[in-house]
Amino acid sequence: MSRVAVLQSNYIPWKGYFDIIHDVDLFVFYDEVQYTKNDWRNRNRIYGEEGLKWLTLPCGYDLARKINEVRLKNEFSWHIKHFESLHTAYKNALYYNKYEEFLESVYYENRWEYLSELNQFVIKHIACEFLGIRTKFADSSDYASDGSKSEKLLTLLLSIGCDEYVTGSAAKSYLNENVYNENGIRITWKDYTGYPEYKQMRLPFESNVSILDLLLNTGDEAPYYIWGWRESC
Repeated sequence: MSRVAVLQSNYIPWKGYFDIIHDVDLFVFYDEVQYTKNDWRNRNRIYGEEGLKWLTLPCGYDLARKINEVRLKNEFSWHIKHFESLHTAYKNALYYNKYEEFLESVYYENRWEYLSELNQFVIKHIACEFLGIRTKFADSSDYASDGSKSEKLLTLLLSIGCDEYVTGSAAKSYLNENVYNENGIRITWKDYTGYPEYKQMRLPFESNVSILDLLLNTGDEAPYYIWGWRESC
């Protein structure tokens, strides 16, 4: 695979997450690393009548776990609360009916034991079925890797056979680009700026919200607001 991205799975992530998936040939879920609380792994934001609202999955407070080891605490009936919050916020959105069946299947027809399992299912379904992305998906545990942090990531990419690694600018704080180049891997820094506004049901416009906000408000036009707009610039 020539172009690869490696990211932890997030809960109903924002449009930029799907933008980087669209950019690469292979997207690797990196869920064999430490879980961090109060992060995008188990929460995201929606935009309802009362403004921005967090949807947070109950995962407990133990940090001595990898992401793929985190169990959801189903006794809190979070699935009912999250569906009802989405329904209240978006029931009048132009394309709510188009995606309601999918939301019902996620929150009512499945019982998720692991955070990673839920996140990966939702991400892959939205990417492939709703956005038409043809990128292949894999799990980092399917490949050999050694060391920790930057070293572990490099050995993972070498195991995959990666020529180009696509990542956000935040990685500049810990990636040594020269080391990657010496190993035959070119780094491309993903630019998440410039996304055009779309018509939301309320003002002001909020960009940093779950992908569900974009889908429910724009339907099949969603890919334009993620990557299609660059082609017309």
